[in-house]
Amino acid sequence: MQSSVRPVDNSVLSVSALNRLVRDCLESAFPLSWVGGEISNLTYATSGHVYFSLKDAGAQVRCVMWRSRAQTLGWRLENGQKIEARALVSFYEPRGEFQLNIESIRRAGQGDLFERFMRLKAQLENEGLFAVDRKRAIPPMPRHLAIVTSPQAAALRDVLSTLHRRAPHVAITLYPTPVQGDGAGLRIAEALEAAGRGDCDAIILCRGGGSIEDLWAFNEECVARAIVASRLPVISGVGHETDFTIADFAADLRAPTPTAAAEQAAPDRNTLLNRLNALQDRLTRQTSRRLADRQQALDWWRSRLVHPAERISRQRTGLDQLARHLNQASTWQRSRWQMKLNTLAGSLKHLDPLAVLSRGYALVIGPDGRALRSNLAVNTGDRLKITLTQGSLDASVLPVVAPPDAE
Repeated sequence: MQSSVRPVDNSVLSVSALNRLVRDCLESAFPLSWVGGEISNLTYATSGHVYFSLKDAGAQVRCVMWRSRAQTLGWRLENGQKIEARALVSFYEPRGEFQLNIESIRRAGQGDLFERFMRLKAQLENEGLFAVDRKRAIPPMPRHLAIVTSPQAAALRDVLSTLHRRAPHVAITLYPTPVQGDGAGLRIAEALEAAGRGDCDAIILCRGGGSIEDLWAFNEECVARAIVASRLPVISGVGHETDFTIADFAADLRAPTPTAAAEQAAPDRNTLLNRLNALQDRLTRQTSRRLADRQQALDWWRSRLVHPAERISRQRTGLDQLARHLNQASTWQRSRWQMKLNTLAGSLKHLDPLAVLSRGYALVIGPDGRALRSNLAVNTGDRLKITLTQGSLDASVLPVVAPPDAE
C-alpha cells in the first residue's frame, strides 16, 4: 500500500488542515472493504442516521450509517449482533475521529446468502413485484382465512390462539407445508397456489424466527412469484420483527411477527361489538330524538286539526247565528216596509174612489167602458153604468144638457 502523505516541512499546519490531510490520506489509501465485528453503543438518531461501534476482542472503531443507507437495510440493528459491514475508511475532521462510513451490512457468517438475498431483492424490485400500487387491500371483515405454514410450527399455535381470541367467528383452513429445508420453497409456493384457489378471503403466510438459513425458503424466487400471482391478498408474518425476507417485500402486507399477522388479518371481535354497541346507542338516540320531533310536530298539527263532527258543530252554530241575524234583519226590514206600506196606504186612501162614493158621489161608466167625465162624450139613448157606494145602476141617457159654458 503506497502512502500519499506529503513530506514534512518546517511550515506550521492548522488543526483543520492537518485533519484534512489525514482524511485524504485514509480515504485514498483504503478501498471499500468488508469489516467484521460486534455492534455496541448503538444509537438511532432522529435524523435517521445510525451510529455504533464495531468491536472485537482487541479494538473498536466508530461507525456511521447514513439514513439513505439505513432505510434499505431491511432489518433492525441491535447491540451484541455479529455483523459484517461493507465500509469506507474515513476521518471525521471536526472531532479528529477515525470512523467507518457503512455502505451495507450483513449478519456475520452469512455473506454468501446475504449476497444472494440482495441480488434477488434487486431483481424482483426492478421487475415491479414490490411496487406499492400492486399491493391488494386486506378485506376488513374476512369470513374465511387460509394459513400456509407447517402444522408443527409454533407460529401456527400463536396464529390460531390469536384468531380464536380476536375473531372466533372466522373460519380457518390450514394448507400445510414444510417451512425449512430442501425443497421447502417450492412446497410453500404450491401451498400458496392451492390456498388461492379456495373460497378464503385472505392468506396468512407465517413461521417463527430463526437464522437466515432457517428462513431461507421464504427468500426463494418461486415463493415471491407465487405470492404475487395469488388470487387472494397475502399477509406475511415470518420470523421476528428484525427479520426481513423476500416474501415480506412481495406480500400485500408485512407483519412483524406471526401473532401480528393474525391481528392484522381479522379485526378484534370485542372491538367490533363495542363499536357496534356504540353505533346502536347512537342510532337509538337519533331515532328517539327524531320520533320526539315527529311527535311534537304531530301534536302541533293535531292542535290545528278539527274533527269533522266538531267542524260540523261549529258550522251549525255559525249557521244558527246567521239565521238569527237573518231573522232579526228580516223582522226589522219587514217593520220598515210595513211602516212604509201603511204610509202609502194612508196616502192612497184619500184617492180611493170608494171613499169618494161614500160621500154621495157616483162613478158613471160610458158606453166605451171608460169613466164618463163630460156629457159631450155620450148621446141620447147611450147605456150607462152607475156605480154607487152600495151597488150599481144601469141607466139610459135622456136629453143631454150642455154645460153652462158650452154656449
